[in-house]
Amino acid sequence: MTHAKDKKIHLAAFVTAGPGRPGGWRYPASESGWLDADYYQGIARTLEKGLFDLAFFADILAVPDRYQGSNDTQLRYGALGSLRLDPVVVLSIMAAATRHLGLASTRSTSHYEPFEVARSFATLDHLSAGRAAWNVVTSFQDAEARNFSKKEQVPRNKRYDRADEFLEVVFKLWDSWQDDALVQDRQTPLFADPSKVHYVDHEGEWFSVKGPLNVSRPPQGYPVILQAGASDRGRDFAAQWADAIFVSHDSLDSAKAFYKEIKDRVRSHGRDPDSLKVLPAATPLVGETQAIADEKDRALRALVDPHAGLSTLSYHLDVDLSKYPLDSALPDIDVPGVQGHYQEVREATERDKLTLRDLGKRYGSRYEGDLIGTPDKVADGMERWFREGACDGFMISAPYQPGGFEDFVRLVVPELQRRGLYRTAYEGATLRENLGLERPAAGAWKERAASGAAASARRTA
Repeated sequence: MTHAKDKKIHLAAFVTAGPGRPGGWRYPASESGWLDADYYQGIARTLEKGLFDLAFFADILAVPDRYQGSNDTQLRYGALGSLRLDPVVVLSIMAAATRHLGLASTRSTSHYEPFEVARSFATLDHLSAGRAAWNVVTSFQDAEARNFSKKEQVPRNKRYDRADEFLEVVFKLWDSWQDDALVQDRQTPLFADPSKVHYVDHEGEWFSVKGPLNVSRPPQGYPVILQAGASDRGRDFAAQWADAIFVSHDSLDSAKAFYKEIKDRVRSHGRDPDSLKVLPAATPLVGETQAIADEKDRALRALVDPHAGLSTLSYHLDVDLSKYPLDSALPDIDVPGVQGHYQEVREATERDKLTLRDLGKRYGSRYEGDLIGTPDKVADGMERWFREGACDGFMISAPYQPGGFEDFVRLVVPELQRRGLYRTAYEGATLRENLGLERPAAGAWKERAASGAAASARRTA
């Protein structure tokens, strides 16, 4: 599967509301304005200048404590989740500084309630004039569960059962106001037409929700739905519900295999395969010359302690890797956490003969070799993945913020445009329009729910 010549790369930015990579916050060219509104607005302006589709914030609802049974390593080294602001609030600040940039945040179906998620993203969609996106996740860490009056997470399949129903309720709430329900006629007077605002009256296994929502229908109909599941159930969930999926691959071959497989799943749900955008993670490290890029690479890697990388990997896998010797290889283990990360590090371990010490250093930096170099070299790597049918675009991480994004926009974006691979202006006003997605009519979710019910019946048959 390859892309037609007129297809363009989509770009999302993985932004962190706190320290990102363990060494990145120590790099001299980074800034530590994580508690400063101007910091995020500056990043937003940079991304919009670079014509990015969206800025995306992941979220963590606890300071990870899987490694050595403590959060000491995360806090000491500024690793993943050591500091994390509420991303929806941050996105609201970024919305005020931009006109086109999409605004995406994670909200967990394991710990939030459908009404608050529906209300939050409907509000963001209105305030941004149609640029909101929700990354749907099912939380797997017990540390997060303990912050929500629970002792542990529910099993993975049950988490997805809850997530399926969660989405149905959210869609019902977004549809509870017809598009023309908000009238605001001062003369009549008629603020909202009661005949066009409906109760949802949902009663299910997980949720009981009366409705209606107290926010009118979002400008996009539904905010864009994102997902990042790599397990079999997670892939099927994405194929059923998502408009874009974020993935992580260590090789072009595995990315191409995933791309074909997930597009086939989308087709099996009765959807156009192009209605789900596949965006693998990429961390370009660009310099005006190869020597400059290589020096950045050397300096950044030197700042990463292997324990910081292993602590973050322990969080992602939900396995305490501290119990294995540093100079041994990653063992073959049953992973309750993120399957995609495990597949990625297993591939790298076997191919490059890595020890856990090596893996910790690499996972703490995670800069892809073919994306380290000049703008031309970075564009070559991106073009190859895109042209050979491994992706519809990329989720771009910055090795250091905000300079990594500034370098990419200044150096790589013009090269992608010169090759005809990337837009020179935004195509539309909303995020859906810029992603090439239709605005769903009220009730559009029902067809996807029906396809999911059929898939569930096949799983249990």
